[in-house]
Amino acid sequence: MATKLQRNPPFRAEHLGSLLRPEDLLKTRADVEKGAAQQQQLSSIEDNAVKEIVDLQMELGFHPISDGEYRRHMFWGTFFPGMEGFEEIQNPDPEIFRMYIPDIAAFTEAGHKPGETVICTGKIKHVGSTYVDQWNYLKNLVPKDRVHECKLTLAAPNWYHLRYKEGLAYPKSAYSSDAEYFADIAKAYQTELSILYEHGLRNVQIDDPNLAYFCSEKMLAGWKEDKSNTKSADELLDEYVKLYNDCISKRPADMHVGVHLCRGNFVGSRHFSEGGYDRIATKLFQQLNVDTYYLEYDTPRAGGFEPLKYLPKEKNVILGVITSKFPEMEDLEEMKKRVFQAADFVAEGNNETQKEALQRLGVSPQCGFASHSSGNAVVRDDMIAKLKLVRELADSIWPGEP
Repeated sequence: MATKLQRNPPFRAEHLGSLLRPEDLLKTRADVEKGAAQQQQLSSIEDNAVKEIVDLQMELGFHPISDGEYRRHMFWGTFFPGMEGFEEIQNPDPEIFRMYIPDIAAFTEAGHKPGETVICTGKIKHVGSTYVDQWNYLKNLVPKDRVHECKLTLAAPNWYHLRYKEGLAYPKSAYSSDAEYFADIAKAYQTELSILYEHGLRNVQIDDPNLAYFCSEKMLAGWKEDKSNTKSADELLDEYVKLYNDCISKRPADMHVGVHLCRGNFVGSRHFSEGGYDRIATKLFQQLNVDTYYLEYDTPRAGGFEPLKYLPKEKNVILGVITSKFPEMEDLEEMKKRVFQAADFVAEGNNETQKEALQRLGVSPQCGFASHSSGNAVVRDDMIAKLKLVRELADSIWPGEP
């Protein structure tokens, strides 16, 4: 359980990790997949692109530096397929999916390379970090006194569970229950975090649209109609909270862990679900043992700020009030008003002043700029303008703070 407020990280001006990839990187990766280029060529281009995007972030005044997720196809990276007991499959049988889970249609549609379908095929075992080399390259691009600020984004531990119909996320020969399966997932995360910590990582962001899907009335209705489910959606959410807490239970006190919730961020700036945080607020803010919540708040589909009344005093919220989906620029003064409105609800729930509540807030875009490698419906100049606005907004509320 988070018992002490963590600061720096998180920072007043944040972004969510993924940034628009350069065209030469995208083209070379496609060529590698077609056999028209060598992996060595791609690695060299990735190295140069990461260095350039790190320089840009520092130039714009950001402290939670990421590698832009430039070595990934999708935001969740390679954690699951890198473990023993998981296998990526091509052209999966649609019958294995819960089709009412909001993002499944996008991951099974034609016309885009879908999100990877990774299936548990046997006992799960962590056999080496697929992130550590990426992290080591990133940390060597910044001054040593800023390594602790750099951020690495990780896949959600429930990512390859919610999407599959009950009983199809793993073979019965390997696990007799979700509890057994979750226990091995948690062990793998504990090992991963330990390895990354040993290499200097102190700032982790877990990306989890799945948690926001429990706010979607459409998804919840589909859940109730699915007769193969033997537990309620609320019972499964409780299990996911426990899974998270087990995953991060052995992290050192100086390792900051946050969780990012959004409602989807696919090719062409598509979202997948709608619904405010109200119905999960107590469990999300008071039972999930993370330090910081990075929350989508750029449109009414995320609801109002009222659920922030449940945020405990030892936790932070980064308000995603600026959209990464479209180029239209938000009004700075209007965004400031929204941040103060959010602070009022945080203050109300903790019997504190707005000024006190503001000490636990920051601002960001609502999601990344390229959760899928193809990116959102914006161009590089749009992205830079949005990041500058985030920094300007933070400076107008918390002058002189990172």
